[in-house]
Amino acid sequence: ALVSGLVFGSTQFVVSNYIGPQLTDILSSLATLGALVALLKVWQPAATETKNVTMAAGHSHAGQHSASAAAHHDRSTGEVLWAWAPYALLVVFVLVWGSKPVGAKLESFSVAFQWPGLHNLVQRVPPVVAKPSPYAAVFNFNWLAAAGTSCMLAALCSALLLGMRPGKIGSLLVSVLRQLTIPIATVSAVLALAFLMNYTGATVTLGLAFAATGAAFPFFSSLLGWLAVFLTGSDTSANALFGSLQVVTAQKLGLNPILMAASNSSGGVMGKMISLQTIAVAAAATGMSVHDQAKLFRFTLKHSIILASAIGLLVMLYSYWPH
Repeated sequence: ALVSGLVFGSTQFVVSNYIGPQLTDILSSLATLGALVALLKVWQPAATETKNVTMAAGHSHAGQHSASAAAHHDRSTGEVLWAWAPYALLVVFVLVWGSKPVGAKLESFSVAFQWPGLHNLVQRVPPVVAKPSPYAAVFNFNWLAAAGTSCMLAALCSALLLGMRPGKIGSLLVSVLRQLTIPIATVSAVLALAFLMNYTGATVTLGLAFAATGAAFPFFSSLLGWLAVFLTGSDTSANALFGSLQVVTAQKLGLNPILMAASNSSGGVMGKMISLQTIAVAAAATGMSVHDQAKLFRFTLKHSIILASAIGLLVMLYSYWPH
């Protein structure tokens, strides 16, 4: 746990500050995986819990064979590296898409239009924003510049690189689409709800309720980000939703606006594990039953609240500790 935390955190710091935001978590995760492999080459736990593995493997000869195969494989180093090639392609594609010259060229193919009956018809006023301003509703169809496009192309290139036939790739894509039909509808519905709450002022009302806590606002600042990610499923969306509110409120209360913006983002990360979109996609990928989905949500909810509260206490400490 210590090695994972140190490697992930340090890699995240370096990448976010000196490379860019696109690959922060991808490179941090890969670095952590590599560090764990290296650690287990030179160190092994003194005691290992094997009861569950033994029970599962004891049911059949096939189970014993699977346990043995998991412990020892006959793959060469080259084959293992080749199997990791999709991750390398993903990193390359995302880096290329994130570069300014390529990004600007791809963005030129985007189509943006003002949403009828909504654009600039909602007025935002202080303290949500610094001064009264109309709320724009512009849909940007960045079909080529979107990061998801780079991930899709990386996946297709990976399939070809690993020797999959085009027909097999097509059938696999259709199969995945069928598997993810309900999660896609769920994600779309939750995003629609988030936009509805945003443009009707419901989300901002929740934010102002947190902002009214005064001196305790640093603690609730992280819970505000936590709530936003639960609603939208995205830390980026949570920052766009409450980022300006956090900064304006911090300035009014004499707090560090950068710290409050960071609190919004950090608290949001703790809400990711209970985000309905995240659970829906994970449940579809693993074939989880509806009963188990509810069980997973109840299990992760307490951890999410505890971790978000810990972030809030840390922000309180940073806000009022003598400098």
